[in-house]
Amino acid sequence: MKKSIVYWSPCLTKVGTMKSTLNSAISLAKYSENYDVTILNVFGEWTKFRGYLEKKNVRLKNLTFNYYNFLPKYGFFSSRFSYILIILISILSLIFFLKKNRPNYFIIHLITSLPLFLINIINFQTKVILRISGYPKMNFLRKKLWVNSQSKIYKITCPTNQLKEELINTCIFKPEKMDILSDAIINIRDVVKKKNIPGLENTEKIFKDYYLAAGRYTKQKNFIYLIREFSKFTKLYPEEKLLIIGEGEQKKKMEYEIDKLNLKKNIKLLEYTDNIFYFMKNAKAFILSSVWEEPGFVIIEASFCNTFIISSNCKNGPEEFLENGSAGLLFDSNSNNKLFEKLKNHKNLDEDKIFKMKLSAKKNSKKFTIFNHFLSLNKILHNY
Repeated sequence: MKKSIVYWSPCLTKVGTMKSTLNSAISLAKYSENYDVTILNVFGEWTKFRGYLEKKNVRLKNLTFNYYNFLPKYGFFSSRFSYILIILISILSLIFFLKKNRPNYFIIHLITSLPLFLINIINFQTKVILRISGYPKMNFLRKKLWVNSQSKIYKITCPTNQLKEELINTCIFKPEKMDILSDAIINIRDVVKKKNIPGLENTEKIFKDYYLAAGRYTKQKNFIYLIREFSKFTKLYPEEKLLIIGEGEQKKKMEYEIDKLNLKKNIKLLEYTDNIFYFMKNAKAFILSSVWEEPGFVIIEASFCNTFIISSNCKNGPEEFLENGSAGLLFDSNSNNKLFEKLKNHKNLDEDKIFKMKLSAKKNSKKFTIFNHFLSLNKILHNY
């Protein structure tokens, strides 16, 4: 008899977790006949993937109704309002679903507070797997909820050893409850296919020789800092170019900064594209300027495309993946001139050194393929 797996991953915006949830669910359906896999469509956020998921033998179950387009998505207070609304609208429907269907496993990815609260007050007779992708701000209520939920949780997974050790050292979770689970980021067939196809219709009008950055235009991604550091770099090397691909609430601030620093000939902002691999493959280096990442999906994707990585040394992420600077260049996030110095270092690295560092990063990226994720998750589900 098949085991039922249900994913809870309400994504308000196009975050990396959406891709990892999608690929994780698909991996179980693709590589094993022992699982019946469902993603909960909490407020319509997964609707556009319905046809694709059906082809991959993954069910999409509507939990409530589709109000995705009516939710404010950007800005701290707007997004918090949306999260509260999602919780209030979903709570009864989630209780009813879990009581009626009793899935063997319930995998929690985002907006974890609601399902964790419910398992503390109701016995759903299902094994709960909590995915923690980053170390959050640990306020009193969150810590109490996590500690109280521990006995009800089957397993806690996280993507890096650094994060696992931190969660254990803060005495929140017991070591025997925790497992390392690399996210399902790399779909090899998809990357190989897309990296040779131009990502946008007007690609020929974009820079031919460029550095690349990508992500949501938010404070977390720290693109204002990147623009300012790249401005210093262009004073030494006026021919250097930077593409930043994404969308978000800081776009106008970024455009203002580019205009203020007279960088319109050096920096272009491109709209979000489902095919970033073409740009990664052709970039001279990928820059991650984030204040925090766990461990940074885009540097994993760029490394798989054999692109050199320059990354902020933000907590619990890139340092482990880039082997403390052996597989890419690391700089202190938000520190004045630090990224500028690394850009100069990259400019002067010899080809042999660049080749070896890219080779190491690409090797590490293969841990995050869909198949390797399946192997690890399958072991967790079977507890061996």
